[in-house]
This record gives sequence, C-alpha cells and structure tokens, in this order.
Amino acid sequence: MEIMADEDASETLKPLVFRLHENAPAIIREVLLERGWTEFDRKEQDDTDWNLYWRNSPFPMTDHHSIKPWQRLNHYPEAVRITRKDYLARHLKRMKGAYGSTLYEFSPVAFIMPNDYVKFIAEYSKERQSVGRPSYWISKPVHLSRGRGIFIFEDIKDLAYHCRVIVQKYISNPLLISGYKLDLRLYVCVTSFCPLTIYTYEEGLVRFATEKFDLSSLDNVYAHLTNTSINKYGASYKTYKEGVGRGCKWTFSKFRSYLRIFGVDDMLLWQKMNNIVILTLLAVTPLPEASNCFELFGFDILIDDKFKPWLLEVNYNPAMSLDCSIDDTVKRKLLNDIVELLNYKQVDTHRQNEMPGSKTVRRQVPWRRTGQSTPEEAPGLLPGREVSTRTSASQTQPALKSARGSIRKVSAPIRKTAKAQPRKTLTSQLREKMNMPKASSQVKTEAKNKQVPAVQSPFISAQLSRWSPSPEFCNYKLSTRPYFLTDKDRLEGLAGHFNERSLLSVS
Repeated sequence: MEIMADEDASETLKPLVFRLHENAPAIIREVLLERGWTEFDRKEQDDTDWNLYWRNSPFPMTDHHSIKPWQRLNHYPEAVRITRKDYLARHLKRMKGAYGSTLYEFSPVAFIMPNDYVKFIAEYSKERQSVGRPSYWISKPVHLSRGRGIFIFEDIKDLAYHCRVIVQKYISNPLLISGYKLDLRLYVCVTSFCPLTIYTYEEGLVRFATEKFDLSSLDNVYAHLTNTSINKYGASYKTYKEGVGRGCKWTFSKFRSYLRIFGVDDMLLWQKMNNIVILTLLAVTPLPEASNCFELFGFDILIDDKFKPWLLEVNYNPAMSLDCSIDDTVKRKLLNDIVELLNYKQVDTHRQNEMPGSKTVRRQVPWRRTGQSTPEEAPGLLPGREVSTRTSASQTQPALKSARGSIRKVSAPIRKTAKAQPRKTLTSQLREKMNMPKASSQVKTEAKNKQVPAVQSPFISAQLSRWSPSPEFCNYKLSTRPYFLTDKDRLEGLAGHFNERSLLSVS
C-alpha cells in the first residue's frame, strides 16, 4: 500500500520547466527535453511556473529581484567584469600591483587603447632595445568575440583602431603539435561568489589552427588564431592534417594522453590551470549578491613551448554550437552535468509545495561561514543565497514583528513628511557664530580624512563579508606540486566529473 501511495504521489508532481530566451542555443532545449523537462509556455502557465531560465545576454535586474526559491538564472549581475577584455585586464593589473607580479604572471602584458597609448609606446621601445629582436603584439576589440577584428603586428606603424581595443604581448613561442598552434577551452561553473565556489570541468576542448604556425605571415588568421568560427572556413579544415587529423578540435583527454606519451606531467599542467582560474575569479569578487544564479565561463588558455599556461581571455557565453562530433560529445555531457550540479530534484520541492494565496517572505541568513555548517533549513539551495519561508497572509504580520528587521520587505512604507519650515535664528546666536575661532588646518585634515561607512549594496547580505586574498594566501608558489584527483574531489554521478574549489568567506 505504501508503494502504491508513493507511485501516486510521484505522478502528481509537476514536471521541471525550463524557459529559453530567443537567442539561447538549441542544444539546451535538446538536453533538457531528453531529461524529461517541459518547455515554458506563457499562454498555458503562470509567469513564475518555471525552474531554469537560460539566455545569452544579461538578465534585467527586475528578474533578479523577483526570483523564486525554486528558480535558477544562468547569469550573475555584472559578470561582464571578468569577460570583457578591458575589464579583465584592469582587474588583473590591480591584483598584480596589490600582490606582486609573480603571482599573476600568467597574464600577458596588456594595454587598453587609447588610454594606455603612451605606456604602450614606452613598453614597445623598451622591448625593441633590450631584447634586440622583433616583439609581436596582438590587438583585440574589447566588445567583440569569435576572433572578429583581431590582428597581429610587429611594427607599431601597423597599429590602427577605430574603437576601444586591448593590445597584448603576443605569445610567439606557443606549443605546437606537428607545427599547428593550439589553445584550450576550459569550462568553469561558478555557483556562488560569496563564498566563492568554483567547479572546473575535467573535459574540455583543444582548438587547433588549420595552417602551420609561421611568424613571417602575421596576417594569416588560419595559422595564428584558433577560433573555430574562423578556421571552419579555412581551405584545410576538412582535410587530414598530420598529427592533428580532420577538423580542428581534440578533447582534453586525448590531449593529456598525447602529453603523457612524451613524458609531460599533465597533472601538473592541470593544477597550473586551476590556479589561473581561482586567481582570476578572485580578482573580480565579490559580485553583487543575487539569489539563485550560476555562471558558466569559458577560459581560453594558451600553452607555450615550456608548458607554461597563459590566460588569453574569459568568455561570458561559451559557444554551445555543434560544429563537429567532438562538440556534441563534450558539450552535451557538460550541460547534463550542470543540471545535476544544480540539484533540481531537491530544490523543486519549494515549487511543488507552493500553495495559492501564500506570500513569500525573504530572510537573509548566514551561509557556510568559517567554522559553521550548512543550515539545515535550506536544503539544496546554492550557497550564499536568500532563503524563502512560506507564511500565510494571516501569519505575515506576526512574522514581521518577531523578526525585528531581519526580514526584507518588498515595498517601502510611505512616509508622510511635514512641510519644511525655516528655522528661527536669534541675533545673539549669529554674533556668537561670527566670533567663534576658525578650525585649524589639522582639524580640517582629520575631518576630511575621516572615513564614512559605505552604504551596503542591497544585493550583498549583511552576514557575508567582502573577501580578498590575504598575504598568506598569496605567498605560496605556483606549480610546486601537481594536483592529484581523489575520491573526495571528484563528484560522483557526473559524466565529465566536476571538481570543486570552495573558498569560504572570512569575517
């Protein structure tokens, strides 16, 4: 009888619902439909009756304000801090100044044009005089993607731009396989920025140029750029290339097997790339706190001939188009694992228990601070998020009174203000004011330097502190030992095996 009751209950559960923006990739729909989800229909369903909303562009802040406990958005507000090329360069430069260039030496020297033109001229002249050989630079428009507008130059006379661009030192000694240049697309999922919780995906893409590397032909994009959106139009894209094969992509697993054949420590290289991911995300934390979001980043990393990884850029919306069978294999498993990572089966209990006529009261709670465990009253929610409690309309007022300010009200109370009247000032008071001695310069300086407490953003919980790497954190040397996966680090049940890096907030 109990088994029959469980079966009846499972049949009455609402199916998980996904909502896609018009520009969302088609593979998202395919994966979710294969998993038994249903697509949101505005005509048939309530506006809040969905679990996942996926779009390529940022969400309006109204969507972040009205998010429900069972819903997830695939973007954080202001994630562009790390994905726009000039913003990323500015943040990494700031971290270099704060913690030393050694820690952030994985980022090539970069200049934002036209602001840094004078600094670039000085660095360019210094390179020409000290090195005694040609120095190569690459120019990228800050707001474009897929290799558009990129060019490489040696002579400063060739530098021309009509918009804001970033000029980086070009890595002229890349790792080559059979003469072909390559870079790595590393997928990183962030489920919280406070505390910073990072999941790096073990499988990824190795992208090749379709013509052999040659510094004497800097204008040949098929030899110097590895973007698939460019190389798929190359003449040798579909032909068999020695050592690479057809197309222009490998998987991480194939690349790491290739390195092991030549005695390269692939685990050490993997650890170096993990360090790059962590240090890069630390440069932009914390972002404005928002409820129930996650972010999928695409880190583009270049390996040089000494097996040193270099961060090229971070992509806001890593491409989910299926250009070849390798894309289908990697990206389909990636999306399935992200859905598993978000733990929808447990989170959706909030939507299943939603009753008509109930009201939502949002309450800020501390989450995973140092020395504390995960709160039991919020199972399945992403860390650092607002937890919602359901109360009926009759219980709302007592709940507000007992909370004593810990509950955030949706609408601000209307305040009646009296008409402002001019204050009466006696003549004796004016005389006294005129005869008062002037404040000394020291008093003025102290008053000027007095720090006024900053007004806290409404998106940052009062219990969660802003965190930046301490000197002790930054004093360790990169690449001191390889990282070996353990059963604890590897998350079971995920096809590509996400690995978690969680940095707790420090109060």
